[in-house]
Amino acid sequence: MQPAVFRALFHFIYTDSLPDDVDQNAGVSKSDLIWHLLVAADRYAVDRLKSLCERIFCKNLEVETLSATLALAYQHNCDRLKGICLDFISISSVMDAVMATDGYKDLKMTCPAALIDMFEKTLRFHKS
Repeated sequence: MQPAVFRALFHFIYTDSLPDDVDQNAGVSKSDLIWHLLVAADRYAVDRLKSLCERIFCKNLEVETLSATLALAYQHNCDRLKGICLDFISISSVMDAVMATDGYKDLKMTCPAALIDMFEKTLRFHKS
């Protein structure tokens, strides 16, 4: 675990909040820090931190990172994040853009269940 992630995890455990300087961690971007915090929160059953990280990801979805975020949601049983990602793909016209990303190619190899859910959700949306 990276020192910045450990420090943020430790801070959360004692204060029930993220550190104020979460944007200023040396060598770690905020999105990477939140990513690693979600993994740590899942591993150590810090459910409130996991939920907070999910909310941050839900508010910051982007086409370029959607496939990786969806894979993360499947790997760490983040149902809310999973649902938001699938909704984002199905209700907006971003499916082609998502499929053109490198993350989508990785998603096909690592998380086929996500692809099935993604296509089923998109089909259901377009039928209604």
